[in-house]
Amino acid sequence: MNQLDQHSRPLRLSVAALLTAALLAGGGQAAVPAAFAASPVGTVKLVTVASGLSSPVLATAPKDGTGRLFIVEKTGAIRILKNGSLLAIPFLNISRAVSSGSEQGLLGLAFHPNYKVNRKFYVDYTDTAGNTVIREYRALAAAPDRADGTSGRTILRIKQPYQNHNGGMIAFGPDGYLYIGMGDGGSGGDPGNRAQSTSVLLGKVLRIDVDGTTSTKAYRVPTTNPYVGKAGLDEIWQRGLRNPWRFSFDRATGALWIGDVGQNRYEEVDRVTNSATGPGRGVNWGWRRMEGFHCYNPSTGCTPASYRAPLLEYAHSGGRCAVTGGYVYRGAAVASLRGWYVFGDYCSGEVLAVPAGSASRPAPVKLFGTGSGRLISGFGEDGSGELYVCDLRGNVYRIAAA
Repeated sequence: MNQLDQHSRPLRLSVAALLTAALLAGGGQAAVPAAFAASPVGTVKLVTVASGLSSPVLATAPKDGTGRLFIVEKTGAIRILKNGSLLAIPFLNISRAVSSGSEQGLLGLAFHPNYKVNRKFYVDYTDTAGNTVIREYRALAAAPDRADGTSGRTILRIKQPYQNHNGGMIAFGPDGYLYIGMGDGGSGGDPGNRAQSTSVLLGKVLRIDVDGTTSTKAYRVPTTNPYVGKAGLDEIWQRGLRNPWRFSFDRATGALWIGDVGQNRYEEVDRVTNSATGPGRGVNWGWRRMEGFHCYNPSTGCTPASYRAPLLEYAHSGGRCAVTGGYVYRGAAVASLRGWYVFGDYCSGEVLAVPAGSASRPAPVKLFGTGSGRLISGFGEDGSGELYVCDLRGNVYRIAAA
């Protein structure tokens, strides 16, 4: 995962104060409302909601009205925070099926849009052979705080050539399909140029329909996927990604936000708006040709205009090494933060934000700074749209009004 994909380079980036002139619409999104233009710096704080966890990497919730928060532990369990307390017995524990390399483990969780009725949820993990597995389970009808870990079905298995760059995020989009983030297969510099190839599933965002099967697959491919009927694997939705460790959909607009981990110099945040065909259909983000806004391979003449540019990038400086994508805040508890995209950096422990409607290359605002000792491994969103920060060292925090 990106959180352990650390690079140190003696570069410097000044995170400037956000200019109100940059609050114009970009990429087809509506402008940020004036009420959200003021910086939220100094108006938010972190409140610890759970501690003593085993490498938490994600917090999420189903649409079932119970108010529960589900926390993914990289070591193979899913824990429930219920009524302010962490339940002692895991919701699911598949630790024996999960590999434990530095960027391997239980990495993703997504609840079916109709979870309240069908009790189905999906996990993304690397198995004991190091390959990516997307698997479906169900919660027990008679004990909703427990899952039936003895059954389930494997939806998809993808071979991984190296231990790193596994991606790991899964989420249902506004169209009801399951989106899957896949890293480029690992090593460094994408030696197989897998992210650009349409004949492999690595270095991509995939989109599948888990509500059906075919004679050969445990899912269906939406007919509107960009490579259906063309050369290329039908599951591919977007390509040219290095390691999209965390992505999310704006619950208000359906826009897709991706934190794509960089190589040696730059981290990037990508954004595409929703449309009738889905958010960012067929987009090529440019890796390994591009790293952020810059040529990577080749080092010159990489034709940037051929690829979709990120919304923003930041350099490796001040202890920064790997972006951790977050969420657009749509909750009610912190009025000053509404309409801002919140993300972070794993190594520096910084939590950053930009208005969701920013034009290209906005300067991130720093909500929480360095020196905390936090390892920002993931973010989370509960059923009410409140945001959480996961610290790989065992803590989960809620972002609250100061």
